[in-house]
Amino acid sequence: MSTTKFIPALGYDFLSDYYDLAIKLTMPEKKFRNKLIDYVNPQENEKILEFGFGTAQNIIILKQRFPNCNIQGVDIDPKIKTIAEYKLNRAGIETPLFLYDGDKLPFEGNSFDKVYSSLVFHQLDMITKLKCLLEIYRILKPNGELIIGDWGKAKTKWMRFSFYLVQLLDGFKTTTDNVNGLMIKYITDAGFKNVQEVDYINTSIGTYSYYKAEKIN
Repeated sequence: MSTTKFIPALGYDFLSDYYDLAIKLTMPEKKFRNKLIDYVNPQENEKILEFGFGTAQNIIILKQRFPNCNIQGVDIDPKIKTIAEYKLNRAGIETPLFLYDGDKLPFEGNSFDKVYSSLVFHQLDMITKLKCLLEIYRILKPNGELIIGDWGKAKTKWMRFSFYLVQLLDGFKTTTDNVNGLMIKYITDAGFKNVQEVDYINTSIGTYSYYKAEKIN
């Protein structure tokens, strides 16, 4: 169970039930989620973790496209886990979902071939961003891959203006680093190599960027 204060999916706990609707209304959901799965690109026998599984929409798409992939999920929010379990059950998908306390991920070191995450890091302050990235580094196997999809540096002035809506919901303290393009720095500071922004999609509320990195030992 979580012992660390966290920002719920839409900034406030009472809005969590409306998270999927908010994404559908403000973002090209099919495009940005499938592109994320394209970058995860699960291979045979790989063990994959979604850090911050949210309402499990990414896991559902992943399992529909790659039914045999070994995917697990971890999140800090008990309410969102209940929503995710309901959706997975309705979709007929069995996937282990774990809660963690915001401190140490409940996995041994060198456990996963890939870890991916979507729309999580913009909700974390600077210290927590780095702390989570260090934990992800720990649980990745040597030569493991990290894939992050999240708000990045605005590609146009309109993208920067529209992102204020996200900042009003999730807080300026946590989101400013993302829109200033600092995710690459944080990922690098956690020890990852070959860190790069590989792609992006402009949405109605900001620029959603894709980052890839490797754990090279």
